[in-house]
Amino acid sequence: MFQNKTILITGGTGSFGNAVLERFLDSKIKEIRIFSRDEKKQHDLRIKLNNSKVKFYIGDVKDPESIESVMNGVDYVFHAAALKQVPSCEFFPMEAVKTNVIGTKNVISSAIKNKVKKIICLSTDKAAYPINTMGISKALMEKIAIAESRNIYNNETIICLTRYGNVMASRGSVIPLFIEKIKSGLPLSITDPKMTRFLMSLDDAVDLVLYAYKHGEQGDLFIQKSPSADLMTIATALKEIFDYNKEFEIIGSRHGEKLYETLCTREEMMKAISLENYFRIAADNRTLNYSKFFSEGDKEISSFTDYNSNNTHKLNLKETKELLMTLDIVKSNLSLK
Repeated sequence: MFQNKTILITGGTGSFGNAVLERFLDSKIKEIRIFSRDEKKQHDLRIKLNNSKVKFYIGDVKDPESIESVMNGVDYVFHAAALKQVPSCEFFPMEAVKTNVIGTKNVISSAIKNKVKKIICLSTDKAAYPINTMGISKALMEKIAIAESRNIYNNETIICLTRYGNVMASRGSVIPLFIEKIKSGLPLSITDPKMTRFLMSLDDAVDLVLYAYKHGEQGDLFIQKSPSADLMTIATALKEIFDYNKEFEIIGSRHGEKLYETLCTREEMMKAISLENYFRIAADNRTLNYSKFFSEGDKEISSFTDYNSNNTHKLNLKETKELLMTLDIVKSNLSLK
């Protein structure tokens, strides 16, 4: 797929970057550039991989000069760098704006300047009907990417986006938290038993980005159709897998949490194209002349509904256990019992 090509992963020491490395490191790819500000994670990854195809660059998407130092000669960019933790963004909203919004603009501008063939920007379900700073900053990141995509001469650089929900076993997600509680002999803390979350694996996340890489046109947003489960089912499944008998602890919803994850809004579903495993949402490419927008409508919005973790296929307990048993974090911890 990337034979003799150079790809750049911003925020490349995170869960997504590691999954991409695992997928392509043994292929005929020319070079994978990891760009991040975390010196310790880069050092650990360099030691672990010991592979000359992987090049490490210290920098920050907030700094255009550091991006320029890594972008020259790159064929494709996977833009994953972001502030992702809801509490961090709530307490430091301007840092979320600097990284998620301005940082994205910096990466896109550098990619266009260096004639990168395609850049895929990774977004989150929290950008749909956002209620917290992290989601608001990611929603604005999406708008920046789509706006920039309208102004590229001759489509020299294609800009498209992916949006995905809860990635199982990624940093800060609930499954590693539950497993740590089990290992420590503590009750499993559940915010709201009826809270549902999409269940995507890291491989699913990589597949979604690669689908956008293969099929994405200027300004496209891609969403994967995914199953979900409620928190009580996930916690019960892990208790049964690890034969754990501590009681649950219901602590209530935390600040900035939604009851359901929404991957595609009602308004987006009006124009979404349903593919086998994905939704494709084309960019709104109206010109700056909005006279038609004000005088003519499109479809009746009441006939559509959003795509969320409560109206997708919800896994039962048996299905959830089977899915969780495919995760490395579950298998490795079971082997330690």
